[in-house]
Amino acid sequence: MIKIKHPVEECNASQEKFLATCPSEERRFHELIFTVGNISYRYHHEAKDYSPNMIDYQEWLEGLPDNVRKGMEEQGFENCKSILSFTRYVMEKNDVGMEEYIRLHMDPQDYEEYLKIAKG
Repeated sequence: MIKIKHPVEECNASQEKFLATCPSEERRFHELIFTVGNISYRYHHEAKDYSPNMIDYQEWLEGLPDNVRKGMEEQGFENCKSILSFTRYVMEKNDVGMEEYIRLHMDPQDYEEYLKIAKG
């Protein structure tokens, strides 16, 4: 069972449909991966609550390799607000680490099982 649902109902339906048709020996793996993915989606989406600003953007750009930074500068601040590495930067700048966020939102047993798969 996917314990943390995606905030977009269409995604939940798609995930459940997939699980209904996947081989039983693969089902648990996919349940955990969907759960982590859904938590990760929520994590990145919450970055907007911290109102990322131009200072955050400039700091983030400074940490990027030259070729990537140039591309992100061309995209501009508004377009970069949804770039995952930027949203993660904003969250971590506000002391919300992604791994800790995932751990806190998963059932402890599920999290341990996920770690075994991830390291695997």
